[in-house]
Amino acid sequence: MSEKIDFKRTLDAYRARRGDFRVVDVPPLQYLMVDGHGDPNSSPDFAAAVEALYPVAYRLKFASRDLGRDHVVMPLEGTWWAEDMTAFTSERDKSRWSWTLMIMTPDWIDPAMLDAAVATVAETTAPARLADVRLETLAEGRCVQTLHVGSFDDEGPVLARMHDDVIPGLGLRMTGRHHEIYLSDFRRVPPERRRTILRQPVGPAEA
Repeated sequence: MSEKIDFKRTLDAYRARRGDFRVVDVPPLQYLMVDGHGDPNSSPDFAAAVEALYPVAYRLKFASRDLGRDHVVMPLEGTWWAEDMTAFTSERDKSRWSWTLMIMTPDWIDPAMLDAAVATVAETTAPARLADVRLETLAEGRCVQTLHVGSFDDEGPVLARMHDDVIPGLGLRMTGRHHEIYLSDFRRVPPERRRTILRQPVGPAEA
């Protein structure tokens, strides 16, 4: 079997430092995805999405071993959006948030492998949103990102600085959905110690 790959170490897109807003070119990456809407702290769909993604991701890891390829299961990620992005910064109105939870998976995983993994998981735990797990490539391209350490509820000022100061100051504008990468498992790590990459796709400012 080949050496186990940890994409967090091999992909530059998974590197960020606290207080440093960095421009990074993110390659197209493949993810397991589940969509939802509403406050992640109270929405049953949010917890159900997490419960569906992880067993599929691990089943695909085991299937990869059968191909002679092994990899570390990647952290949970999420893209977030709202009609008015102040719902994420100044207002923090979580009831207005829509989201897609994701786990990055290697490009050698194909739809047939996903179908087989879902079928195997269904034989044991059968999470409520298992049938909603899909495989999709996300092409974000140029992004600005930074590392946030602390509670999710403390992200607002960091995002406001990114959206209102850093991105315009670089001659850029926001183009895609707000993206978070949860380097810490928020089910186990206390809020003050959580490490989260905050990412915003960008493009040239309009003339």
